[in-house]
Amino acid sequence: MKERKTIVAGYVVDDKLPELTRDDLLKLTHLNVAFGHVRSDEIKTDHLKQMDHLRDIKLEHPELTVLLSVGGWSAGGFSEAASTGGGRKRMADSAVRVLTDFPFDGIDIDWEYPCYGEAGIGSSQGDKTNFTLLLKAMREALDRKGGQEGRHYLLTIAAGADQYYVDGTEMDQVQKYLDFVQLMTYDMRGGFQILTGHHTNLYTPAGDLFRISTDASVNLFVRAGVPKEKIVIGAAFYSRLWSQVPDRGSGLHQMAGTTGGYGPDFTALAADYIDKNGYVRYWDDEAKAPYLFNGHTFISYDDEQSLRHKCGYVKDNGLAGVMFWEYGCDKTHRLLHAIYQGLKE
Repeated sequence: MKERKTIVAGYVVDDKLPELTRDDLLKLTHLNVAFGHVRSDEIKTDHLKQMDHLRDIKLEHPELTVLLSVGGWSAGGFSEAASTGGGRKRMADSAVRVLTDFPFDGIDIDWEYPCYGEAGIGSSQGDKTNFTLLLKAMREALDRKGGQEGRHYLLTIAAGADQYYVDGTEMDQVQKYLDFVQLMTYDMRGGFQILTGHHTNLYTPAGDLFRISTDASVNLFVRAGVPKEKIVIGAAFYSRLWSQVPDRGSGLHQMAGTTGGYGPDFTALAADYIDKNGYVRYWDDEAKAPYLFNGHTFISYDDEQSLRHKCGYVKDNGLAGVMFWEYGCDKTHRLLHAIYQGLKE
């Protein structure tokens, strides 16, 4: 029996495809190209500009599994397509066309989120059942194509990490049609909260009112019916930042003057922030997460140390692997190397 390979999956936005180095491509098992969009019940790729580069990557790295990720925050069209049998068929048929026209090995669905319209997209309570039906239709269409070609096409999703996502979906049914589920265990706090804290922590530390963590998310999805061997946890190559933070407790778990918006990516953190320009790096050993504070600005992020703990967690718990958002955010190449080394050891 062939040994299952631990997943090292990276998201890359289309215009960053030319920046992928040979060394980094050899460290990845899966590459998710972001984003295809749903328009008029069909997956569209006409806005993507680097498809020729994708062909070069597949020629040079045939062992690399490359998926088209469809959706993203504020990308709609899913609820409408999933609401009818005809819409689901059109979307499934368009997925087959994408796999015929381009050297993708599968489709990753990043609907943010079934049953919720906070990102300004269409939504309805029917999304909960329709999401399952959509993935079933897509799985069947991909299997028909794969059967004709003697191969398997992957179908995966990126899933919100907290209770709201489980409440808006039927994960025990959904998982049957998926090769694996990628938990977006980042942005777990920030955009809607003024309380500072970790946005991509492994565990929940004492004093954290929100109680969310990668470990809590994994347990939530296992209880919802997703086999742990289908779960991929997420890592962040960027930060979340709070301003006007009281100078207490190194800035952790304080009420800030702003919500936690997007902060510097890891390239900038390494160059100008980590133990530089007044920012001090702290380590939360309960959360297994680093953070920065300069007396009034708090920054939460992932680094090599936190990624080593995430990789150890994957191995200790028999999970499928680690994925990250987003390749272009780390021009030091240190974080992908840390994931690669952490899962290989």
